[in-house]
Order: sequence, then structure tokens, then C-alpha cells
Amino acid sequence: MGFIKTLAIGAAVAYGINYVTKKGPDGKSIIDNLVDNAPDWADRAKKYGELTLEQIAVRTQNFRDNSRR
Repeated sequence: MGFIKTLAIGAAVAYGINYVTKKGPDGKSIIDNLVDNAPDWADRAKKYGELTLEQIAVRTQNFRDNSRR
């Protein structure tokens, strides 16, 4: 039973790797698209992180101001 389970998992992993590396009609694979878009996503994540830190700083300051009263 364990051998069949391992065989099925291995086949699924091999199919997945084949799928994401297969070239599409435009000549690019899913991996190529991910690599091309990664810098843009990193910039977006950085901006989101900075915005979140600013919001947390404002909330922290509000909490400190209200707790001193």
C-alpha cells in the first residue's frame, strides 16, 4: 500500500513539474511568467508592508495617547 501511495505522489509531482515548465503558445512557461513578474510583485509587497507599518504606528500612538489619560 505504501509503495502505491508513493508511486501516485511521485507521478503527481512529475506531472506538476511538466505542466509548469511546458511552453505555451506564446513560447513562455508558467515559471517564465513568474520569474518575469517577481520584481513587480516584490515592489508591491514592499509598498504594502510600508503602508501596514505606518498604520500600525498610527494605531500604536493612538493607543498610547488614550491610555495615558
